[in-house]
Amino acid sequence: MTETPAFRRVLITGASSGLGAALGMELAAPGVSLVLVGRNSKRLDATAQTCRARGADVETCVLDVADAAAVADALEDADARQGFDLVIANAGVAFGRETPETARLTVETNVIGVLNTLIPIEPRMVARGSGQIGLVSSLAAFRVLGGPPAYSASKAWVRIYGEALRGRLARKGIGVTVICPGFIDTPMVDDHTRIALGRQMIGAKEAAKKIVAGLKQNAPRVTFPRGAAMRVWWLSVLPVWYTDRKIRRKYRAAAVKWRGDSNTA
Repeated sequence: MTETPAFRRVLITGASSGLGAALGMELAAPGVSLVLVGRNSKRLDATAQTCRARGADVETCVLDVADAAAVADALEDADARQGFDLVIANAGVAFGRETPETARLTVETNVIGVLNTLIPIEPRMVARGSGQIGLVSSLAAFRVLGGPPAYSASKAWVRIYGEALRGRLARKGIGVTVICPGFIDTPMVDDHTRIALGRQMIGAKEAAKKIVAGLKQNAPRVTFPRGAAMRVWWLSVLPVWYTDRKIRRKYRAAAVKWRGDSNTA
């Protein structure tokens, strides 16, 4: 007996590759209509073909989520036809070595892109009184030292925004799940990190299964892998002076001494 899909009309941003593509494939099934958004048309078409092979109806939309006007026009049109019951704001970028330019791009994509995705759709979901929203954050949103600052800050924003949104929309029949994964084996991960982490990384297919299971349950948060999630949660609740010292010791990072002048009143 074929299982009835929990979500039938789905929007996924950042679906060209990696986690977004894996989520599309995990959700694809007969009776499901997917709207896949991404910037790379070739990779987006490849994801769409795989999802169609699994029985889903698929529409692709080549968009940069940082372009507010283009995103609003496209998503309002798509929602008018589809009436999304699941929206996953997944599009994001990460740069191992941030420059001022990549830091701005990170914020424009990871923060403004989330707003651009939800602003056209949220009032329509509210009017229908139903729907589920998934916001892809990161374990880096809890506690980090030495990682890319703009990336970590952008994912912290997504986490807090999603948790606040969950409280605001609960009475309106809309669920919100904040997704905080650790390292997922996707093209976004550089070779050095992939070698260093080895088996600690989780595959995109497995990650997608965990995320979809959480979305079906309207889980407040989906965090994984468990060990890494427990470590960052513990670091986030301990006093900062203590965790700062511990993390510096582990990564052999230099400490900046107190800059006060004892002779200054």
